[in-house]
Amino acid sequence: MSASDKDEVEQSSAPLIEHLMELRTRLIWSIGGFFVAFLFCFFFAKALFNFLVVPFKWATSWAGLDPTKVELIYTAPQEFFFTQIKLAMFGGMVIAFPLIATQIYKFIAPGLYRNERAAFLPFLIASPILFLIGASLVYFFFTPMVMWFFLTMQQSGGDGEVQISLLPKVSEYLSLIMTLIFSFGLVFQLPVVTSLMARVGMLSSQALVDKRKWAIVIAFVVAAVLTPPDPLSQIGLAIPTIILYEISIITARMIERSKAKEESARKAEDGEEEKPEDSPPADNPA
Repeated sequence: MSASDKDEVEQSSAPLIEHLMELRTRLIWSIGGFFVAFLFCFFFAKALFNFLVVPFKWATSWAGLDPTKVELIYTAPQEFFFTQIKLAMFGGMVIAFPLIATQIYKFIAPGLYRNERAAFLPFLIASPILFLIGASLVYFFFTPMVMWFFLTMQQSGGDGEVQISLLPKVSEYLSLIMTLIFSFGLVFQLPVVTSLMARVGMLSSQALVDKRKWAIVIAFVVAAVLTPPDPLSQIGLAIPTIILYEISIITARMIERSKAKEESARKAEDGEEEKPEDSPPADNPA
């Protein structure tokens, strides 16, 4: 720890009451941002719900049915209203997340050294990007695949069979797609979490390699818990998890190499600074 870093932390230290006031300010900004985003999403809740139904229409088309006749129902008078509230909360959290993450960073940044802030900031940017990648994968691929799988179980009612049609409830469909989005979004945070742990020395690339077999088993167990009970969504979540685990190993190795280079450079600088002190005194002229 250099003297400049110590001085920086001492200058940023503040009494407890100032920390509490800072925390209150950050909470007000976070809650206020979420509330504004919630009101915005609630105003457009029906349009957002129609947007989320588009993958269902794609699945209907894949199943050879008419996508213009997609129908969802609600069986309680208040069900669709509460569904819109859940959707507004979901959309509000997604929209307000950059603001909330920024407030969290501003609260903890004064307690970090300059190099720690520089290391933490890229992960703060990468986290929402990876979440959006996971959510996009759900919207454009896995939700249509899951709904197509369920649609194939319908019966037309011919040849003495009972007609069985899929009529999803609005609340259940929203719960399904929200569960998938959150599951994939959280799984896509794996490289961020492992990279941060490797950065602070809590995890190494060799430890990740040694636990690879266990990670594969855990990936399938987590996929079975977080996704609906169909093989497509479970395999669809487990395989990206395993791929992200391998990416985490590569990222951890890159971080370790970077830290080794920084350590070597720091030792070289310290050696140059100590060299004049360690050099022998010049011989006095006779």
